[in-house]
Amino acid sequence: MTNDLSHIHRFAPGNRREAAPLLLLHGTGGDENDLLPLGEAIAPGGALLSVRGKVLEHGMPRFFRRLAEGVFDEDDVIRRANDLADFVTEARQRYDLAEPIALGYSNGANIAAAMLLLRPEALAGAVLLRAMVPLREAPKADLFGRPVLIVSGQSDPIIPPSNSAALALMLTKAGAAVEHRTLPVGHQLSQADLTVAKTWLANVEAGAVALT
Repeated sequence: MTNDLSHIHRFAPGNRREAAPLLLLHGTGGDENDLLPLGEAIAPGGALLSVRGKVLEHGMPRFFRRLAEGVFDEDDVIRRANDLADFVTEARQRYDLAEPIALGYSNGANIAAAMLLLRPEALAGAVLLRAMVPLREAPKADLFGRPVLIVSGQSDPIIPPSNSAALALMLTKAGAAVEHRTLPVGHQLSQADLTVAKTWLANVEAGAVALT
């Protein structure tokens, strides 16, 4: 764990310099340790930058405040997304990293989607696992060529399918190369999520999907 930058985080340098680094963003109640095994499985040998959210909800770390389940404090979303993008800039300088691909789950996926829309220069792309539309009105973002994978759960009790589809459309309209997959699962992650994300990322690295 490191806390000398603006966010508490862990950094694993990896041993494959040609691989795009991953920015790991946990779900509600997680921390900077949660997604490291997933990141290692999806991107073997790649650099991993795993961050802890700064907001506490009943003692559980999150990346931004919400007013109720599925109802976000959008002013806080905007502020926290910009703060996290600034941290990415700091961390890239500290660790000599290329633009990372965000790998976010639930709340972490939502802040990653907000970063794409608000600070697209901070990310090379994103894997959004169980993501929702983070902002009702989409900012004018230029995501031309940035690869994005959205993985939804068909029986997710938290995120309606229409919301995930709306996020895919919002990012597509901003120019991202979006792939939206729906798996026969709920909100929790599954082995299928790992398989889909690993295959997608390998295609990105092979040039089969655009990467800015």
